Amino acid sequence: MHVQGAKMRHKTRGLLSLAAIALTALILAGCGATTGERAASGAGVGAAVGAGAGAATGGSATRGAVIGAGAGAAAGALTDEEDIDLSQ
Repeated sequence: MHVQGAKMRHKTRGLLSLAAIALTALILAGCGATTGERAASGAGVGAAVGAGAGAATGGSATRGAVIGAGAGAAAGALTDEEDIDLSQ
């Protein structure tokens, strides 16, 4: 019983970390002046977040990086320059 509780706490901690990292990635995906720059920065951040999430949850860091890069590139490409104005 004690082992199950420890596993659940570890999994919960990993999911909370993953949520915080994903939120950061979505915010940073808006960095860049052009659609291509935002897609590239989103892919880079997504790959890093995906690799970290894969490793933190006991999965494959490589698979997480590939999935994260795709999601980050899509988020960056779909983010309009006016959506996130860092000059304010």
